[in-house]
Amino acid sequence: MRIVFMGTPDFAAASLQKLLDEGFAVVGVFTQPDKPKGRGMALQPSPVKEIALAAGLPVFQPEKMRDGAAFRQIAALQPDILVVVAYGRILPDDILALPRYGAVNVHGSLLPKYRGAAPIQAAVLNGDEITGVTTMYLAHDMDAGDIIFSEETPIAEFETSGELFDRLKDMGAALLVKTLRAIEDGTAPRIPQDHSAATYVTMLDKSACPIDWDRTPRQIVKQICGLQPWPVATMELEGEVFRVFAAEYTDHKTSLTPGKVVSAGKDGLEIACANGETLRITELQAPGKKRMKAADFLRGHTVRVEG
Repeated sequence: MRIVFMGTPDFAAASLQKLLDEGFAVVGVFTQPDKPKGRGMALQPSPVKEIALAAGLPVFQPEKMRDGAAFRQIAALQPDILVVVAYGRILPDDILALPRYGAVNVHGSLLPKYRGAAPIQAAVLNGDEITGVTTMYLAHDMDAGDIIFSEETPIAEFETSGELFDRLKDMGAALLVKTLRAIEDGTAPRIPQDHSAATYVTMLDKSACPIDWDRTPRQIVKQICGLQPWPVATMELEGEVFRVFAAEYTDHKTSLTPGKVVSAGKDGLEIACANGETLRITELQAPGKKRMKAADFLRGHTVRVEG
């Protein structure tokens, strides 16, 4: 089975590497154009491109998908199937119809929940206890195609989006192998999604960062975990904006207004939350400083305590 692989970030790179390790015939790779990064703004290849070049595969980086050029490039590769994993582009219907087996996708949620661009972060931010990966056939509408396989996994209470991402990318790669083998031998199921149960998520931005202390400790913990590694939760302290990387629950109660500092010391920084509960910040980053334990920061800084 001739495969054209389409993907860009680390999540996709894990799937491409798995296909190569398992001996699948990847005949071409499509990925996003190189982007400038770092202080010198030098162009950097995507993780998928790096793997493809190391494997000696032809790489294509079209700026557009609807001008006919990408269609011709894909057609020339004569694929039996397209494998699309976090490519970052919507494929037009004529490209989806090119291969005899169509196009399949690996998605980082249990569809139809969390269609869209940030499903892994959404699961953590919303405090879900279970998430997973889904393989599906691509259709005209985003993430709405028939499901092939899905696999569940629990989310640990303090697991960050980054940590969950690393687990799901490997789960997704293994599920992709299972999917392609089932398609090859004609045993792949095709299960229509319940569109009435669909939910949608969009890309994250820094507007999600400020912590609203008038929420429960668990909601705040999930915000802190869900916004890592980017864009990272923030809090205002002594007139400055700090990045917040870790927190823990307490069994304390307070009459202080949410957002007030209850205690500051060797255990960290305890802050009042909703319903008289408190939360302890254990890792943070002051402006212009390195990320550090809150207790270490407090050894050299005085914070006004109102508890």
